[in-house]
Amino acid sequence: MAIQENSKPDLESPLLPSSENGNIEHNEKQNNNKECPGSDVSGEITAELYKQVQLAGPLVVVSLLQYSLQIVSVMFIGHLDELSLSSASMASSFTSVTGFSFMLGMGSALETLCGQAYGAKQYYMLGIHMQRAMLVLLLMGIPISIIWVFTGSIFKLCGQDIEISTQAGIYACWLIPSIFPYGVLQCQLRFLQTQNSVKPLMIITCLTSIAHVVLCWALVFGFGFGSKGAALSIAISYWLNVVGVALYIKFSPTCQKTWIGFSKEGLKDPVGFLSLAVPSALMVCLEYWSYEFLVLMSGLLPNPKLETSMMSVSLSTSALIFRIPYGFGSAISTRVSNELGAGKPSAVRLAVQVVIFLAIAEGLLLSLILLAVRNIWGYMFTNEEEVVKYIAAIMPVLASSNFLDGIQGVLSGTVRGCGWQKVGAFVNLGAYYLVGLPCAIIFTFALHLGGKGLWIGIIGGSGLQGILLLVITLCTDWEYQAKKARDRVYAFSIPTDMVS
Repeated sequence: MAIQENSKPDLESPLLPSSENGNIEHNEKQNNNKECPGSDVSGEITAELYKQVQLAGPLVVVSLLQYSLQIVSVMFIGHLDELSLSSASMASSFTSVTGFSFMLGMGSALETLCGQAYGAKQYYMLGIHMQRAMLVLLLMGIPISIIWVFTGSIFKLCGQDIEISTQAGIYACWLIPSIFPYGVLQCQLRFLQTQNSVKPLMIITCLTSIAHVVLCWALVFGFGFGSKGAALSIAISYWLNVVGVALYIKFSPTCQKTWIGFSKEGLKDPVGFLSLAVPSALMVCLEYWSYEFLVLMSGLLPNPKLETSMMSVSLSTSALIFRIPYGFGSAISTRVSNELGAGKPSAVRLAVQVVIFLAIAEGLLLSLILLAVRNIWGYMFTNEEEVVKYIAAIMPVLASSNFLDGIQGVLSGTVRGCGWQKVGAFVNLGAYYLVGLPCAIIFTFALHLGGKGLWIGIIGGSGLQGILLLVITLCTDWEYQAKKARDRVYAFSIPTDMVS
């Protein structure tokens, strides 16, 4: 929505408080000592490091706990029978690819919009952006639900076992009530994250996760609903999380400026939100989908049972570990968007340098841990000796993949903070579908490297993705990006007297 001319002075003042001509660099030099608590370089680095760790810690916990909801349900189903486990696993993978990842990606657009608005002190716009996003994501849940209704038929058309396909379709249908609260929750999460209010979010998510374990046991075993109860427990837990966060937003004094109630302005200009949300969703989904292709290709190898078991454990391990760099990526997204909105390009530059260092250190540490436990890690998932040995053999390659994923994870956070989602989508398309997957096919089927070839190939894709994002980030003119952020805030802002 275009801003009205008579309201423009009110919007400019918090963005560029001491610059009449909009010269961000000049303003930043005059206020250099106000940007960071330390006057020397080491003090600035220490302060930035503290800010990012304070943000990333709770966000890593939130990411792990939200990811664990579906995993816990599948674990309970695993104690029923083999058919229920295999069908629930297939349905969980399908719904993740076709629904949950898409909602996650679309919600990530708020990291740009809310983050930059908060940095620009346009606090009321955070609530407007969140309402608009919730409306769009709730509507997107309808076509996703229709796709999930036909999950069983889709599996049968793909040649999957009829009995497993039927049960997977039933499980997916019972997951439909969970897609709507999941979409709302993604909006709430970004709303709080971008204003650096992450500890309450962590506490609410922890309480929800504890409740989910009790609820899942009660529905699966207590009431005898089986796999249907496990799926239903996910929806109930997401709704509990949504209600808990909503109550905090409503009554917490920290959200008084950013949430002023529902407004008709939140119903307007959904196209503006979609212009950023769609490429944001593609950026996430293109990467997620490429890893799902690995599972499909593993089923075409000479020993499909062994290969798919190895791939399932490997992907579960990677997804679990990725929660850590994803948390750091969310933290740097907040730091970048806040500082760009505030018109402080040098603070953004420092934040990016610090998070790259953190990503390398975290990646090396986790890789060493994986290598240290490679001979026993497989027992966490199976008692089959053949699978455990195969996982141990593949672990060095998997550790390399996780290291590169950690680098690109935080760089992707920078992309979201800047509003470069379209660039990120094209980078992921080229890296994974023009390089990663073709290389995986060549190494696996032409060079006969088996499952290891799949991982080597996808490493090529994630490596190229990381290199491209790193080059783009290092070559960025942050002063120009700060001006673009100001223009974006202007484009979406509305006069405060119109908010009702």
